[in-house]
Amino acid sequence: MARIAIVGVGAIGGVTAALLQQAGGHQLLLCTRRPMSGLGVDTPDGHVNIDATFVTDPGMVFEADWVFVATKAYDVAGAAHWLARLCSKGAPIAVLQNGVEHRERFAPYVAIEKILPVMVDCPAERQSPEKIRQRGAMHLKVPDNALGRDFVNLFAGTPTDATVVGDFPSVVWRKLCFNSAGVLSALLLQPAGVVRGEALGEVALQLIRECAAVARAEGAHLEENVADLVLVAQRAAPIDSINSMLADRLAGRPVEIDARNGVIVRLGQKHGIATPANSMAVALMEAMVQRG
Repeated sequence: MARIAIVGVGAIGGVTAALLQQAGGHQLLLCTRRPMSGLGVDTPDGHVNIDATFVTDPGMVFEADWVFVATKAYDVAGAAHWLARLCSKGAPIAVLQNGVEHRERFAPYVAIEKILPVMVDCPAERQSPEKIRQRGAMHLKVPDNALGRDFVNLFAGTPTDATVVGDFPSVVWRKLCFNSAGVLSALLLQPAGVVRGEALGEVALQLIRECAAVARAEGAHLEENVADLVLVAQRAAPIDSINSMLADRLAGRPVEIDARNGVIVRLGQKHGIATPANSMAVALMEAMVQRG
């Protein structure tokens, strides 16, 4: 099997570790900023105690066959400290982050052909430094190329539907449509049920429609009614579920506003597409975070 390093062991990194452990045979190395004595993941199929080596010093890691980066999008520079030794034998990196700029973020540190962007969809929350709650299945989508197929094989026999897709840009842009409206929860410090109200539902639709317009300008293929479909899915989520941006705000951490809404504004400007709802969301979030 493979020697796999996971950089960033939050909710997504922890669930990924649990799945890889269930695949059997992999040697796991979990790279964290703070010491951890262990990690437990409450999955839909039961509790998993992760059997891995935990390290906090980039100088103490081994050369890996694969590196999974599951840090937040704003912490690329921090993640990059681990890559020189982990990738010293040419290991590819799978970028399990939000947004649509996976390769662009890591191109300064790793050869572009060694970067595999991954679309992750998994309802999970980090309840404490050493405990993660996974509410539902993890879905992993990657481009249909040699790296993507090797990545999928790592999860053989696990409860994830890791798969390659021919039109990866459309997949990540559709996910960003979903994430774009998640800013409302983070702004209001309220869980997912906030979009069930009529007024905020309309605001969510505007955020998503702007995202979809930019996505199409970037070449993505989305349903004409994608905003309505996304809002229906969001309203069907558990009313108390907490997205990662809200979790970051509640914990006093930085937020992924640029990767989730800022990119819509930036690329909208490139294509001459107005994005007033996302522009306001970015301005409000940046002001709130600065205020602390």
